[in-house]
Amino acid sequence: MEKLIREVRILKIYAVVLTVLCAMFFFLAFKNQSSNERFKEIDVERINIVEKDGTLKMVISNKERQHPGLVNHKEMNPREREAGLIFFNSMGDECGGLVYDGNEKESGMAYSVDQRNTDQIMQLQYSESAGKDKKRVYGLKLWDRPDDFPMEYLIKAADSIKKLNNPETSRKAFVQLKEKGRLGSERFFAGKTANGDVGIFIRDTNGKVRLKLYIDKNNQTHIENIDENGNLVK
Repeated sequence: MEKLIREVRILKIYAVVLTVLCAMFFFLAFKNQSSNERFKEIDVERINIVEKDGTLKMVISNKERQHPGLVNHKEMNPREREAGLIFFNSMGDECGGLVYDGNEKESGMAYSVDQRNTDQIMQLQYSESAGKDKKRVYGLKLWDRPDDFPMEYLIKAADSIKKLNNPETSRKAFVQLKEKGRLGSERFFAGKTANGDVGIFIRDTNGKVRLKLYIDKNNQTHIENIDENGNLVK
């Protein structure tokens, strides 16, 4: 009889403990779902921002752990990239970013916006070299990109050219791609150039400067209309 009473007591204790543990579990689970953790300070090398289904939408990272980029949900080959933010769209493509750095030789920062399925078409940029002969450039730059040569094709072409293992042959191959319009072309720059000119510089579809409206470093104003051969039109 005493043995039975002892076993009943043990079962009661077990039931009470189990009930308390279950209550704590549900309380903590509900708390985690209904409240946000708050930190005064956190040190981290990389943060991945994802959707509920795990789709990557943004990476905040240092230089060493920076994301190499995505094309059609496929991660690109490892490459050196600066610290900053990289953005990704729902199609699994990189679509822009903000990167920056500065060292003994140079400093720079760039905020880029990528065209759908391809590379950057707009960039707010700053770069500067150190030393007495420093070259400081900053402003807004625009590009045109072809719709029929997406980033996936561009990567394959670049990889094929690298396999040539011949600098001169590789250079000619890139020139051919550029002449065919596969690499896109710079169309517009508004800002300060390396020689101190501040203004607007517009290029044609071939990437040639055709119109300049600027003030030079001596505070002289200029409006220059240039033909396709680089000659000033008067």
